[in-house]
Amino acid sequence: MKKWISLALLSSSLLLSGCQSAYYGAMEKVGYHKRDIMVDRVQNAKESQQEAQEQFSSALEEMQALLAFDGGDLEDAYNKAKDEYESAQTAADEVTNRIDKVEDVADALFAEWQDEITEISKASLRRNSTNKLNETKRAYSSLVKSMRRAEAKMPPILTAMKDNMLYLKHNLNAQAIGAIKGEFASLQADISSLINEMNKSIEESNKFIASMEQG
Repeated sequence: MKKWISLALLSSSLLLSGCQSAYYGAMEKVGYHKRDIMVDRVQNAKESQQEAQEQFSSALEEMQALLAFDGGDLEDAYNKAKDEYESAQTAADEVTNRIDKVEDVADALFAEWQDEITEISKASLRRNSTNKLNETKRAYSSLVKSMRRAEAKMPPILTAMKDNMLYLKHNLNAQAIGAIKGEFASLQADISSLINEMNKSIEESNKFIASMEQG
């Protein structure tokens, strides 16, 4: 049974890899090269981080409103906070998805670039192209590390939000709200740290995009 599961996973992986190769090949035929795709995907990843920043801030605001609850419909306030938490989870998933796509096209681009360098017969041109490849790889490595650092800050925040939402769901009253108020300051600090880390990553993205567009 394990053997068949392993084969199925391998087949899926090869199929996905084949689909990506076919996609890049098809795009290249219409003049849209891996370099162009990479720039677009970095831009998309940057935008997903900006959207996540906004969503986590909104979730924090709704939780703050819930904790400051003083009369009215408590369940309505809870539902608003819960909706914002779920939207933050979706935004976090999209950030991961888009960073994964950046890494995929980068692997394809660098492999192609390296192969094509071996086809350059003139030593000086081959050396210049190799230097440019290494320079781009260094900039890319810095970019992805920055993206992943920001990404890694999201799961603990989402876990804390989920814990609070579940606790409130089971005890939807003023006493329950009071019980989680002590955790709010920590959550607020964590989200502020996340936003700062994402700002660094967004700045790295802008620099990388500019360097790629300059050629």
